[in-house]
Amino acid sequence: MAGLKEFILSRAQGDTVPFQAQSEAAREFGITLGMVEEAILELGLLPLRYQRNREAISVTQQLTLFRSSVAVIGCGGLGGYIIEELARLGVGRILAIDPDVFEERNLNRQILSTVSLLGKPKVYAAFERVGEINPAVTVTMFRHSLTKENGHDMLKGTNLVIDALDTIPARLQLADVCHTMAIPLIHGSIGGWYGQLAIQMPGEETVKKIFSLYQFEQGIEKDSGNPAFTAAVIASLQVAEACRILLNKDRVLRGKMLSVNLMDMDFTEIQL
Repeated sequence: MAGLKEFILSRAQGDTVPFQAQSEAAREFGITLGMVEEAILELGLLPLRYQRNREAISVTQQLTLFRSSVAVIGCGGLGGYIIEELARLGVGRILAIDPDVFEERNLNRQILSTVSLLGKPKVYAAFERVGEINPAVTVTMFRHSLTKENGHDMLKGTNLVIDALDTIPARLQLADVCHTMAIPLIHGSIGGWYGQLAIQMPGEETVKKIFSLYQFEQGIEKDSGNPAFTAAVIASLQVAEACRILLNKDRVLRGKMLSVNLMDMDFTEIQL
């Protein structure tokens, strides 16, 4: 766009661009904050909000993240933290998929839940939260359960899917859709002081291997509960793996499951 490059360069502070300048550019040229952010990154500059990403994530990698689309299936205990971290990381498009509303029992661990939001849809809270954190990020909401029938339409164009579900049948159904569509999937689940993490790359059936002998609909979380710290830890590990996959780094967990025991601070890799 004519003039946008010059506008950005004139307001850069060294090799960073503050959010105020980004907002001014959006108003001046009648474009979205996301379009301005992409232009900043294309110039080799860095939106000031990502300054502390710099040593871990290059400007080129930051642009890759911004051009990525990640679907989060479930916006509760795991999903809320995942969405929060993806937005702060700078992933440009987030699909938030969840049919549920907040209940009082969610308040102990779900970062998106507040007393004022009880009874409100979780996807709406995700949309509002990302708008407050990083309004350059686009959030698409689906207040539906993902199924084999609608999953292909929901996930079309998505680079990566993150499992934040709480039942085994739903996870298996999601894994099957991702397998059919050849979309990488990051599985995570929690229960009490324990959690697990695995990745399913295209052509693999990792999640099916994990739950092939499981006869119950829910995992151990039904009986052991879910404290806030377990959700935060597993969600953060899922986002770290998401970043690795989107930036095409080595798949350390491929063919394995990471078992996390926070009671004993034990992290064990299990070959699948």
